[in-house]
Amino acid sequence: MNRGLLLSVALMFVAMSLIPMGDTAAKLLTTEHGVAPFFVAFSRFGVGALMILAFAGFRVEWRLYRDWRVWLRAGFVAGGIACMVTALRTEPMATVFGAFFVGPIFSYVLSVLLLGERVTRFQTVFLMAGFGGVLLVVQPGTGGVGLWIAVLAGLFYGSYLTMSRYLSDLAPPRQLMLTQTALGTLLLAPLGAWQVPEFHATVTALVIFSGVASASGNLLLVVAYRRADATVLAPFVYFQLISATMLGWTVFGTFPNPLALTGLAILMAAGIGTVLLKR
Repeated sequence: MNRGLLLSVALMFVAMSLIPMGDTAAKLLTTEHGVAPFFVAFSRFGVGALMILAFAGFRVEWRLYRDWRVWLRAGFVAGGIACMVTALRTEPMATVFGAFFVGPIFSYVLSVLLLGERVTRFQTVFLMAGFGGVLLVVQPGTGGVGLWIAVLAGLFYGSYLTMSRYLSDLAPPRQLMLTQTALGTLLLAPLGAWQVPEFHATVTALVIFSGVASASGNLLLVVAYRRADATVLAPFVYFQLISATMLGWTVFGTFPNPLALTGLAILMAAGIGTVLLKR
């Protein structure tokens, strides 16, 4: 492995650790400090927008904000994050992330139906296996409402991924990221801006950390993808499941039951197998 690729892989591992860290801070805010989930999601997008705006050199391509497709994409990701933060309030991190990862599966289905992408028989098998893994994590009939909210978050995220593929040539990645954070802040403001918590040092630190960790993870993801081929790096996205499991165990003392743990393993294997086949 050359040094450039090694650095890209290292960036992926850091990125896929930072995103669950942001969600860990979000869970602490909602469970330990009583902060409303919609405010957590709203503030995360706001902090992320400021950070990405600075990273983009305070340059804004205003033409993007007149495109309804950009607004729809932002609405999908805002809905996904809002649902995920809501699910984290009552459910363990690892199982929420497992349910959330129905998103890439849903994205493949939408890409075939709407974008005309082709899926081979082996990819179909892996997609079905991945869906089976999600069912083992969610365990219909035994889980709480929060897990189904996590599944809804995954469906929103899958729609966002498909829209991102569709709009990939519309603008540079930083500008597209700026649209999703800025518009996400605006779209979540009616639900989150008025639920301002009582700020003290811990809450302030967690709000800032949640936004910075999530935005930093996504920015590092973009940097890594610019340095190496996407098909090489895409399997490392599933490292989020491992990170979420470890963080849930160390911070909250929760660990998936054997059935859910099996589902997480199947989901990871199916996701990595699907990406490798797309090579």
